[in-house]
Amino acid sequence: MREDRGAAQVGLNLEVLIAAVEAAGEAILITSAELDEPGPRIEYANPAFTRMTGYEAHEVLGRSPRLLQGPETDGEVLHRMRVALAAGDRFQGETINYRKDGSTYVVEWLISPVREKDGLITHWVSAQRDVTERHAFEERQTLLVRELHHRVKNTLATVQAVMNATARSSLSISEFTRALSGRITSLARTHALITEDLSQAASFEGLLRAEVDPYDVRGRLTLQGPKVELPSELAVPVGMALHELTTNALRHGALADPNGQLAVTWWVENGPIGRCLRWNWDEHDGPPVGHPTREGFGHRLLNKVLAAQTKAEVEVAFESDGIRVRVRVPLQ
Repeated sequence: MREDRGAAQVGLNLEVLIAAVEAAGEAILITSAELDEPGPRIEYANPAFTRMTGYEAHEVLGRSPRLLQGPETDGEVLHRMRVALAAGDRFQGETINYRKDGSTYVVEWLISPVREKDGLITHWVSAQRDVTERHAFEERQTLLVRELHHRVKNTLATVQAVMNATARSSLSISEFTRALSGRITSLARTHALITEDLSQAASFEGLLRAEVDPYDVRGRLTLQGPKVELPSELAVPVGMALHELTTNALRHGALADPNGQLAVTWWVENGPIGRCLRWNWDEHDGPPVGHPTREGFGHRLLNKVLAAQTKAEVEVAFESDGIRVRVRVPLQ
């Protein structure tokens, strides 16, 4: 009676074990023990293996797991695996495998020996999982960290240049403090827009609205244009230029007059130098405009810095009722 109960228990455990392997989320392969070609031969593959590779179990039984390998499979990893298995050890590693349709995926697998009581290896059990998404996430994190280091370095250089230029163009400490604070705040807004975007870019409209929306009283602003994404290396200088134009409009231009109007239009054009962002900044009905008696930071930013950093073409006209600015920025 006791022997019958033990046999039934063993049978039950085997059924439960098979059900667990069949339901497992990880791909499970069981192969024969020989390592030399044409072995090892696949003797079992669970449904998760089919979902991961596209091969049905009957298509791989009797074949070697080498059928999953291809040109991008890491030979060094395979060599280390062979050395470990030849020594009878477990092996854990990652490499690129190929699905039935020829597409690639990154596989992480743990291979363990199955031994007889005398220690002889009879089979290998391989638990495998597709870690392609994890690798893509890790690569993206590495890229973001690299981009962050690069941007922090550039930002510090920009802040230093802005501080020095602000000091040269300011006539008093209070003017220097006010101008520098506004420019640093503008830089912070631009970097916040870039950081929030997965592609590390900012839209031209987003940069523009961050500057002018607080002053849109009684519909004085007209903003019109398509969605244009600017990578960080363009977004920073363009954002600074928009800040300087807005500041100038508040202090001396259309936004300094209750009746003043500001219209900004932008579009993308294809020309001899490739795709370009064009934008027009038009102020109307503001106080009388005269040519500046000295070259301030904003004027220098538009005519020198923006052109140097983005290869932009800038035209500035001082009309009787407001300033007109025409900018063409290459998007390559």
